[in-house]
Amino acid sequence: MTNRLVEGPRRNSGIKRLRKLRTSLAKRGLDALLLSQPENLRYLSGFAGSSGWLLISGQNAILATDFRYMEQAKRESPNFEIIQTKRELPDWLLGLVSDLGWHKLGFEANFVSYESYHKLSEAIATKQVNLELVPTTGIVEQLRSIKEPEELGFITKAVELADAAFEQAKAIIRPGITEKEAAWEIEKLLRQERSEGTPFEIIVASGSNSALPHAQPTEKIIHSDEPVLIDMGARINGYCSDFSRTLFLGKADKTLREIYNIVLKAQTAAIEGIESGMDASQADQLARSVVEQAGYGDAFGHGLGHGVGLAVHELPTLGSSSADSLADGMIFTIEPGIYLAGKGGVRIEDMVVLENGKARVLNKAKRDLLF
Repeated sequence: MTNRLVEGPRRNSGIKRLRKLRTSLAKRGLDALLLSQPENLRYLSGFAGSSGWLLISGQNAILATDFRYMEQAKRESPNFEIIQTKRELPDWLLGLVSDLGWHKLGFEANFVSYESYHKLSEAIATKQVNLELVPTTGIVEQLRSIKEPEELGFITKAVELADAAFEQAKAIIRPGITEKEAAWEIEKLLRQERSEGTPFEIIVASGSNSALPHAQPTEKIIHSDEPVLIDMGARINGYCSDFSRTLFLGKADKTLREIYNIVLKAQTAAIEGIESGMDASQADQLARSVVEQAGYGDAFGHGLGHGVGLAVHELPTLGSSSADSLADGMIFTIEPGIYLAGKGGVRIEDMVVLENGKARVLNKAKRDLLF
């Protein structure tokens, strides 16, 4: 066997990430961890391909991928040992594990399919390999929840790009165009601003469609005197932004004005009240109590926010049942909403970073009532 001792990425951040991960593995008594979630692969190794596996132990850092990505892997992960996979997972993994003397292998329980797990378990039993598969969740995701200065820089650029595209989009969103046309125009603006695609499907929802929190743009024509909810984001060097505003084309009736002001008040209360060390459920309650006291608690049916990084939805989760705790370095959305079926909805969403114990808003777009 060749020596598989690899120090990790050249960048200090990459070395620190592997060191932290190895500490977590040692605490769990794992010989190694098998990773396949694309965001975790990119975070640890720099590899941005859509198919691959990482094997991290106390001494080893191995990136396994198929023929299609070999050159890309060598270029993006120069300090990892790169091996080419052939056929299915058990065909190459078990021999490697035996050679390295691993007996307790962790895997990502929320990402490895049941079929892959079943085939691997069967192969272990058939070949009588002395290997225990240990399901794990959130090991790397916990590391990713605290952003490094370089990551904050990329996310800030993605936020600025979305802000700039939104300012241009306000001139495009007008009566007479369809929701799909508006969404496509926004995507073009994002790409013109050099976004690496979009981290999620852009939402443009008008009239009663705006009462659907995750509406999909339709052929509905946008009319005067109705709300238009826009949810958009950009991606820079793999890092995402997520941003929502609700516009009114023409007049907004009394009820919609009322719920807009309530949502804005709820978001402001959360931004001003969130502190490092706070439970994420407490952060959610800061905004939820405002909405509930106004009589619209049942119309705010989702959590206050979520972490954003290499994935547009990652830790921490800000919700009433969340067990997460907030800490400096976390970046997440604050996005209360009120949705009235058959009438319309309002959501205002900004991204914040926790610094020196308080939330700093990254977005610069105005949050006042927009016409």
